[in-house]
Parts: sequence; structure tokens; C-alpha cells
Amino acid sequence: MQTTSTANSGKTIPVWDLGVRLFHWSLVTMVVGAYFTGDFRQLHRSLGYVVIGLLVFRLVWGLIGPHHARFASFIPGPKRLITYIAAILTAKEKRYLGHNPAGAAMIVALLMTLAAIGATGYMMGMNRYFGQTWVETTHKTLVDALVILVGLHLGGVILASYRHSENLVKAMITGRKPVDDPTRHL
Repeated sequence: MQTTSTANSGKTIPVWDLGVRLFHWSLVTMVVGAYFTGDFRQLHRSLGYVVIGLLVFRLVWGLIGPHHARFASFIPGPKRLITYIAAILTAKEKRYLGHNPAGAAMIVALLMTLAAIGATGYMMGMNRYFGQTWVETTHKTLVDALVILVGLHLGGVILASYRHSENLVKAMITGRKPVDDPTRHL
């Protein structure tokens, strides 16, 4: 599912469906909102519930959605991921029309971290775990890890956009990515 040349023909092909794009930007909005409303418990909790709902949607969409939305189409095995990361370090990574192996691994890491944040946040509101220091500490540590992952994700988007002469942010807005041969659906 890849092409080795840089996409610069000016032609585009649909890649990210509306479900993926709405999920992505809704998740960004809810996570940023939740991050900055921690002192407003009810609003923070409500945003957290929306995040959990979005995660459930993405899990389902990753199983039944269109090709580029499906986890089976992009989650790499360890060898493929390591090979791709090594190629990044030598500036010889291939361009992917869908998720590249590093981006796919980041998606998994982000979704798992958000799920764990949601779980610990929910636990903090339960009688059984209310006031348990380890739950709150775990929640805050996971949020710190999420901030690091988001930074790495943004760095990867910038690097891939630069290396492959394409605007990945625009692609996540429009759903379309440049393709050298518009008749070839990778």
C-alpha cells in the first residue's frame, strides 16, 4: 500500500473518509477541552465521556469502515515498524497513501493511552476508587504520556509532510491526498 515517489502531480485521491476525519478533529477538540478544564470537574468529566464514546466509535469503525480506516489495513508487525523507523533515520522512508507504519503505531499508542485515561478517570468517580491516590496518579501520568505522544505525533506529521511534499493536515481536513497516478488506488 505504498508508493516510493513523492506525490507532486497535483491530482488527489480520497483516502480519509468522513468518519475518520470527524473522529480525528472531534477527538482533538475534546482532548484539548478536557486537558484545560481539569479544575471544572463536571465539564471535564463530560468531555471525558465524549472521548470514551469517540474511542468506541473508532474501534468499531476500525473494524467495519472503509479500507484506510480499518486497523487490518495499516497496523504493522514489529519487523515492518522497525524497518520503517530505520528508513526514517536515514531519510529513505517510503511514502504511504494511507497510514505509514510509524503513524499506525502512533495511532495504536494514542488510542490505548486515551482508553486508559478514560478508564482511570471513570474509576476516580466510583465509590470503590474515590480518593485512591494510585488511581489519580496513574490518570495524571497517563495524561503526561499523552502530551508526549501528541508532540511526537505532530512531529511525525511535520516530518512526513516535508519529506513527501504533501500537507497531511490538509489531507485530514479534506480527506484527499496527492497521488502520482490517480488511477492507482493504493
